[in-house]
Amino acid sequence: MIFTLGYIGPGAGFAFVGSFLILAAALALAFVSLLSWPFRVAARILFLGRKRRRTPVRRVVLVGLDGFDPAHYRRLAADGQLPHLRKLESDGCFSELRSTCPPISPVAWSSFMTGCNPGKHNIFDFLGRDTRTYLPELSSTKIHPARGSRRPVIEFRRKSKPFWHVLGEHGVFSTVLRVPITFPAEPFRGLMLSGMCVPDLRGTQGSFTLYSTEPPAEGAPTGGLRIRVAREGNSITTYLPGPTVNGTELRADLAIRLSEDGRSALLCAGRERVRLEPGRYSPWVRVEFKAGPFSTVSGICRFLLASAAPEFTLSVTPVNLAPERPAFPISHPPFFSIYLAKLLGPFATLGLAEDTWALNEGALTEKAFLDQVYEIHAERERMFFEALKKTDRGLCACVFDASDRIQHMFPRTERDQPPPQGSGAPGTSEVKGPHPLDEMYGRMDEFIGRVVKQLGKQDVLMVISDHGFTVFERGVNLNAWLKEAGYLVLKTGDANDGYLRNVDWSRTRAYTFGLSGIYLNRKGREAGGIVDEAEARRLKAELRDKLRGLRDEGRGRAAIREVYDSAEVYHGPYAGNGPDLIVGYERGYRASWDAAIGGTAGGVFSDNPKHWSGDHCVDTTLVPGVLFCNRKLAFDGTPGLIDIAPTILELFGVSKPAYMDGKCLMTKSE
Repeated sequence: MIFTLGYIGPGAGFAFVGSFLILAAALALAFVSLLSWPFRVAARILFLGRKRRRTPVRRVVLVGLDGFDPAHYRRLAADGQLPHLRKLESDGCFSELRSTCPPISPVAWSSFMTGCNPGKHNIFDFLGRDTRTYLPELSSTKIHPARGSRRPVIEFRRKSKPFWHVLGEHGVFSTVLRVPITFPAEPFRGLMLSGMCVPDLRGTQGSFTLYSTEPPAEGAPTGGLRIRVAREGNSITTYLPGPTVNGTELRADLAIRLSEDGRSALLCAGRERVRLEPGRYSPWVRVEFKAGPFSTVSGICRFLLASAAPEFTLSVTPVNLAPERPAFPISHPPFFSIYLAKLLGPFATLGLAEDTWALNEGALTEKAFLDQVYEIHAERERMFFEALKKTDRGLCACVFDASDRIQHMFPRTERDQPPPQGSGAPGTSEVKGPHPLDEMYGRMDEFIGRVVKQLGKQDVLMVISDHGFTVFERGVNLNAWLKEAGYLVLKTGDANDGYLRNVDWSRTRAYTFGLSGIYLNRKGREAGGIVDEAEARRLKAELRDKLRGLRDEGRGRAAIREVYDSAEVYHGPYAGNGPDLIVGYERGYRASWDAAIGGTAGGVFSDNPKHWSGDHCVDTTLVPGVLFCNRKLAFDGTPGLIDIAPTILELFGVSKPAYMDGKCLMTKSE
C-alpha cells in the first residue's frame, strides 16, 4: 500500500473552533447514549433480533495484513518457518485471494468492505481528478478549507455500504480498527477508528520535518520540509510548521538545549520537556498551535535526534491528529479515540503513519524506520487485543500495515535475494541479522499465534491481505509515451512541473496520472474535452493495441502485461468516474514517480532510485493476496477479496444484499 506524490503538498488548511468543541460534543454524545440505552436495547429486540438466521458463529475475527504475499509465505513455510500460519492452513484453509483491478490498496480495501467492484464504490486509485481543472486530488475524501469562522467540510467520496453497516442493521455489533478508506468515520452500530487517508495536521498524507545545521541539499525534499537551524552555544531555537488557517501557517515554538558532552538534548515544546537520545525515538509529544485568542489546534509527533555533534540533525514525524482532541472525525462514536487514548496512551492516527518518505529522502536510517514501524504495530496490537476482550460477540476487525510498509522499503529481488547495493533497489547492509522481510513475516506469524489463543470454539478467524508484492526497478511515464505518440500535446517547451499544467487540452486526446489509469479527454466530461463517444471507442482499442507488451528496449523486456478497458471491468453508477483504460504492468515496473503526479518530461523509462523499491501497482494477476481461515471454505478457483463481505454476512445469518458483486465462500454445513 502507498501514497502518491500528488498528495504531499501544502496542508489543506482548516480553522479551529476545534478541539474543545469536538471534546464537548463527544462527552454530550456519550451522555445521550447512556440515557438512551434502554430504548436502544428495546428497539434492537423488537426490530433487529428477528432479521437474521441463527448460526453457530458467535464472533468473526478478521485480521488484515496489508500486502502479505502468498509466494513469500509459501517459501518460508516450505522452509519450516511460520508455524502458526501453517497450522491455520492445515486445520482450516489457505488460498491466494484475487485482488482488484488495479491492485491498489484504497481500491482493494473498498471492494473488501462493500463487496462491490469499483464501479459501485467509486474508488479507482489513490488519486482522482477534478474534470474542470485536470488537477489530481485524493480519491477518497476532499477537505474543503475553512472560511473565516466556518469549520472545514469533509466530502466523503467512497460510495456503497460497508458490510458492517449491514450487520448493524441486523443487530450485530462490530469493532472496526484502522481499515483503509474509513475516514471520516461514519455512524453505524459499532466502534470505529479510521485508517488510511486520515490526514496529518497539515492536511497532507504525511509530511516529515528535518532540522539540521548543515546547508540543505539542492532541490526541495519530497514528502517533507527541511529547515536549517543555527546553534547559539548549546541552544537551538526554531519552530514546527503546523496547519494553515485562513491563509496563515500556524507554528509551534521549539527550543533544544544540547548537553555539554554532546550526547543528548533537551527538547522544549510548549509545556512538554523531553530528553532526546541519539538514534532513539522520543515518546509522543503534544504540540499546540495557537489558532486564535481562545482556540488551539492539538497534534502529536515524535522526535528523533540523529546527531547532536559536530552537526545537529533532528527529524520529526508528521504531526498526527491528537487522538484525545482530534481535529477531524477519526472515530465513531467521536469519543472512541478519546477513550483509546486515555486507556492506552497516545497513538498514531495518520492514515499512512510509517514515515516512508523520510527514509526515501535520507531523513531516517533503515534501523530508525524499522523501529518506528514496529512501535506503530505494537500500538495497534494493544488496541486490537483490547477490542478482542471487549467484543465478545459480533465482528472484530483490524488492519495492520507493517507488512506493507516493510515490503515497500526492503523488497526481495526477482531471484528472492537481498538487493545488492547500487542496483536501483537499495540494499540492507546496515540492518543486521535476518532480511527485514523474513523477520517481518516471522513477527506476523507469532502475532497470529497469539490471536488464535484468544479464540473460542464459536469464533471464526480470517487472515487476509489486499494484494501481494513484487519489486519496482523501473518507472514508466505514460505521459511521455503519449506525448511522443501524438496523443498528448504541450503548450510550450517540455516543462515538467507536474500536475499536467503545461498540456494543451484543445489538442490532447489522452493523459495519465496516479498509478494505473489512462484517461481520454472526453467531450462533456473534461472541461476541455475533444474526444466524442465514437472516437473514444476507437481510441481505446488503438491505445490498448499499442501499449500491450510495450517493450523497455534498455532492458530487453516487456514493461506492460495487459491493458484493460474499464467498460469491460467496471459496472455500476460510478463506473464513468474511473479511468478509461487500466494499465497492468509487468514485474519490476510501475508508473514512474513523475507520471504519478502528471509529469510529462523526460523519457518513457527510467530507473527507480528510491528506497521505495517494492510495489504492487502492477497487473492484478501478478500480486494476489492471501486468505487463511480456521474453517474449511468452499470455492471453485481462486476466491476474491470481493467475496469476503458476503461470506462474513452469511456467517452471521445475513443474506447478501443485491448490490454486492461477491459470493459467499462458506460450505452449506457452516
